[in-house]
Amino acid sequence: MKPFVFELEGLKHHFGERTALTVESFRVEPESITGIFGPNGAGKSTLLYIMAFMLAPDEGNMRFLGQPAAFCDPALRRRAALLPQDPALLKLSVAANAGYGLKLRGRKDPALVDQALALVGLAPTVFRARSWRELSGGETRRVALAARLALRPEALLLDEPSASLDPESAVSVRDAILGARKQQGCTSVVVSHDREWLESVCDVLYKLTPQEGLTQTPPGGSSCAP
Repeated sequence: MKPFVFELEGLKHHFGERTALTVESFRVEPESITGIFGPNGAGKSTLLYIMAFMLAPDEGNMRFLGQPAAFCDPALRRRAALLPQDPALLKLSVAANAGYGLKLRGRKDPALVDQALALVGLAPTVFRARSWRELSGGETRRVALAARLALRPEALLLDEPSASLDPESAVSVRDAILGARKQQGCTSVVVSHDREWLESVCDVLYKLTPQEGLTQTPPGGSSCAP
């Protein structure tokens, strides 16, 4: 039996005197797509940064693939990729942006870059040489996602990936998350205010509130993806 990808227990984090996040218990199954929604200020982004090993909580612990997590460990950061809410691109070509993470790891693999671009719905023959200046907002978000997918992470953490996107780009992001699971066995945790969009891609939904913390909730309306 495979271990949980993430296991969080008794997690708390504060910014000054304010409690920014409380999570009593949270487990993420291998190759699952987990959706999290909730009001502003509930700690959704803070939770993703903790799960991406970029922020250490003030209390509690986390296990990653069955092992205790060392927060801010560069080796673990390479295994969990975070797509922030407003990702920025370098002033380079699409291919250079999508392959930048690989380059930092001492790898140059155009095939992986092309596969990642195709996964986010950007035809490599059309977009590979395109400048960052020529991209729409939705295309910029998808190139940033391709840069994470090219790394083939074990866990993909996405903060509002469909926010302010046109319908075509929102569908492409959804399809990329589903494709990453099918093609790469990737586990995803997705934060979004758009519950309908979340239900189109998720296996399980959680609501995060300052009062109740993280609670599992049944889908309401559209059915979850298999």
